[in-house]
Amino acid sequence: MTESPDLIFDRSRSKLTAIAYRMMGTVMDAEDVVQDAFLRWSKTDRTTVDEPERYLSAIVTRLSIDLLRSRKKERETYEGPWLPEPLVEPSHDHVELAESLSTAFLLMLERLGPAERAVSLLREVFDYGYDEIAVIVERSEANCRQMVKRARDRIAEGGRNRFVPEPGQHQRLTENFLKAAAKGDMEGLMGVLAEDVSFRSDHGGKVSAARRILRRTDTISRFILGLGQKSVGMRVDVKVATINGEMGVAFYLEGELQSVWTFEVVEGRIAEIYVVLNPEKLGRAKKALEDCCTSRGKQRHLIVAPGPQLGVRLEESFSRVRQEFPAPRGTSVQRRS
Repeated sequence: MTESPDLIFDRSRSKLTAIAYRMMGTVMDAEDVVQDAFLRWSKTDRTTVDEPERYLSAIVTRLSIDLLRSRKKERETYEGPWLPEPLVEPSHDHVELAESLSTAFLLMLERLGPAERAVSLLREVFDYGYDEIAVIVERSEANCRQMVKRARDRIAEGGRNRFVPEPGQHQRLTENFLKAAAKGDMEGLMGVLAEDVSFRSDHGGKVSAARRILRRTDTISRFILGLGQKSVGMRVDVKVATINGEMGVAFYLEGELQSVWTFEVVEGRIAEIYVVLNPEKLGRAKKALEDCCTSRGKQRHLIVAPGPQLGVRLEESFSRVRQEFPAPRGTSVQRRS
C-alpha cells in the first residue's frame, strides 16, 4: 500500500523543524517554513522523489534562505539586542543536535549570510555531504567547501570558540546563580560570573529592560540584585526546564511569564546571560513550559519566596529537578573538515 503524503511528511517533520529553527532563530518562522514545505510537498509528483526526507530538507533549506533574506531589514532595525526565540525542552536523543540549539551558537550563526548559514548547518550539524549540499543550495561543491571555511572563520572572529562545559558544570552554575540571586548574595553571585561576563536582554522595545548590553561582573551583579528588590512583595515563580538544549530558567511574576533566561558557560564561569522579555517571543515558550512542567505527572519548578528557609527549600527543589535532566555532556566538540 502506498503511504499517504501526510505520513511521509510527518516522519520527517522533526528534522525539518530542526533545520528551520536553526536557520531562522524563531519558532514562529520555523513553523511557517515547515507548513509551506508541506503545502509544496502535497502538490509534488512523489513518483519522481527517491529520498523524501532529503527532498523535503532541500525545500525547507531553500525556503529558510529566502525568508532570512526578507527578514534582513527587520533584524537590522530591531530595537535593542536581538536574541533567538526560546525553544523549550527539545528532544535529548541527539546530543550533537542539542548543542547546536544553544543561544550562543544561534547568535554566532547571525554573523553568516543566509546561504552561508545553510551550508554551515547542513555540513557541521546535520552531517550532509558536500555533494548533497551543492544540490540543495545550487552551488558547486568547491564553492560549498569555501563557504564552510569562511563560516568557521567568521564565527571565530566573534571572540569565544565553541565551548562545552565539563559534565554537570552548566547545571551547577545555574543552580548557584539562582540561589545567590534569590538570597541577595552579592559575593555568591560574583563568584559564578566570569570577569568579562555580559548580559543582554531582548525586549524589542515592548517592555522595560536594560536597553544596552551590560558588562562587568560587579555591574551585572548589582543589576540582577536590583531586579530582585523590585519584586519584593510579589509572588515570584521560577520554572527550570531544558531551554535551547541546556538547563534554563523561566521567571513568572504574579503567575505571568515575564522572562526566559539561558546561560553560556566558559571555563567554569557564566560568561553570557541571555534574557528574553519580548512578549512576542514568549507565547510559545509559555505553552511549552506548561506542557513540560506537567508531563508524566512530574513538576519541574521551584517557588521562590522570601523566608528564612529559602536556601534549604531551593536545595531540596534542585535535588528533584536534577533527576529530570539528561546525563551531562562531554567536554569537547569535534570539528569536521
